[in-house]
Amino acid sequence: QVQLVESGGGLVQPGGSLRLSCVASGFTLDRFAMGWFRQVPGKEREGVSVISISGGSTYYADSVKGRFTISGDTAKNTVYLQMDSLKPEDTAVYYCAAGGPSGFGVLNPNGYHYWGQGTQVTVSS
Repeated sequence: QVQLVESGGGLVQPGGSLRLSCVASGFTLDRFAMGWFRQVPGKEREGVSVISISGGSTYYADSVKGRFTISGDTAKNTVYLQMDSLKPEDTAVYYCAAGGPSGFGVLNPNGYHYWGQGTQVTVSS
């Protein structure tokens, strides 16, 4: 049974950092593309970053390039999202997802089949 469990969200001041973790079970990380997505109330879920362990590739939304870093630890079957220089507009529920390949763009949430429960990130002073 595929399961994704996120942790690491919280309240942080602008300019601060957080590291999100996503522990995967029921499969190994090299089977799927692993992504982080976020959603705020009233808006569509958007892709933040994706990693392909098997392909050795990473992808980032323009809004987070240079500030966020995605990585994977195959020994722990865990994907991380290091978020630095956080801004108030980064406030959202962050979801971990697994999926692909698909006909959708790599950062399109429609291409992902398995989802975690989400973790809240709030950037505020």
